[in-house]
Amino acid sequence: MSAPRSGQAVALLAHGSPDPEWLRPVEQIAGRLRVLAPELSIAIATLEHGPALADVIARLEEAGVRRVVVVPVFLSGGGRHMRRDVPELVARIQREHEGLEIALGGDALATDPLVLDALAAAALRRVELSSPA
Repeated sequence: MSAPRSGQAVALLAHGSPDPEWLRPVEQIAGRLRVLAPELSIAIATLEHGPALADVIARLEEAGVRRVVVVPVFLSGGGRHMRRDVPELVARIQREHEGLEIALGGDALATDPLVLDALAAAALRRVELSSPA
C-alpha cells in the first residue's frame, strides 16, 4: 500500500459477517470513494469476520499515512457498537499509535440526513417497481 498524497486515509468500519458477500456494499462504497477522493487512501475494516481495524490502521501507518478517519458503516447509532464498542476501539488503537491521528468520523453513516434521504428514495423506487403479489 503506498502512502496517499494527502497523508490521510479513510477506514470504513463495518460490523462484518462470515458470509463474504455481506461485505460487497462496503467494497462498493470504498470503490466510489476512491473515485471521488483519489488523494485519500481507502481501507475497509470490520468488527468481526474480516480485517480488524487495528491491523488496517497499522498497515496504513506503515504506508506513511499520518491521519485516519474511521467512518462507521452502520445503519443505527443507537446500538451498543456505536455507543460503546467503536469509540472504545478507536481510543485504544489511538493509544497504540501515538504518532498517528485517528478520528472517529461521526455517528453511524446511515444517521446522516443525506444517507437517510437516499435510503428513503431507494425504498420509494422499490415500491414503484414492485409488482402485485
